[in-house]
Amino acid sequence: MSDENKDLDDMAEDAMDGAKEGAENLGDKAEDAFDSAKDKAKDLGDKASEKFEDAKEATIEFAEDAKEKASEFAEDAKEKASEFADEAKKTANEFTEGVKDAFDGAGGENKKILAGILAIILGALGVHKFILGYQKEGFILLGITVASYLLMCFLV
Repeated sequence: MSDENKDLDDMAEDAMDGAKEGAENLGDKAEDAFDSAKDKAKDLGDKASEKFEDAKEATIEFAEDAKEKASEFAEDAKEKASEFADEAKKTANEFTEGVKDAFDGAGGENKKILAGILAIILGALGVHKFILGYQKEGFILLGITVASYLLMCFLV
């Protein structure tokens, strides 16, 4: 072989060695980049997992708070309903006592006024007779009125 061929052969070997080194360097860099990307992906996965756990804990806390507030609201509602029932009973008792006083109180004066008003409004039904204590007369008036209405409905 000639010197010129040896030089070309050496140059080709040098180029080949340089290409191999370059390929090895590129392979190492690619491997390093892959490892770096893998580490970053793992870090991102860990961060995502932490955020998920944080969100899960926050949701559990929120649910517990909501449950506690709903329980407090239910207790308040029960208490208010109980208070309202007590006030309603008190008012009903006061009304009952007032009615008893009106009927039992000042003799027959209040009964006569009530009977007179009812006689004007519902006279045909005999309600005023029941108020004054005349049951027999009240039933007679009521019976005649109902019989008259029924007879009128069948004839007309």
